[in-house]
Amino acid sequence: MLTMKGKYGLKAMLHLAAQPEDQLTQSEEIATAHNISKKFLDAILGELRNAGFVHARKGRGGGYRLSRHASEIRIGHILRVLDGPLAPIPCASRTAYRRCEDCRDEAVCQVRLVMLEVRNAIAAILDEKSLAELLTMPDLVEQDLATFAANA
Repeated sequence: MLTMKGKYGLKAMLHLAAQPEDQLTQSEEIATAHNISKKFLDAILGELRNAGFVHARKGRGGGYRLSRHASEIRIGHILRVLDGPLAPIPCASRTAYRRCEDCRDEAVCQVRLVMLEVRNAIAAILDEKSLAELLTMPDLVEQDLATFAANA
């Protein structure tokens, strides 16, 4: 499940991705725009900075900007930093694998096998999508609605 930290982190990254590349954006602006506690957002932005996703400059005229172009930042990578593994259970994780103590043979464990499918489906979507692609999603939805209305 996507945590509030992951959700707010994605919103903050999308906000930064929508800004001109060299423009610094203050956390207060992001917090206000997305109704996020500034203190919580500052902690999230700190994690994103430590992971190399954002650049921060302190002091007057400071703020945040993306460290790389939005097309180079994958949603799955952001969520792994903020929320941990994508897999619903540890034995299905690629990044934080841990064998289940109650499982005799994980190779035939039906629960693990279906959770591997879930993990792979989630990763296939989130690791494919970039911040830049998410920025265009409202446009895609509007195009789909216009096409639907024209065909109705």
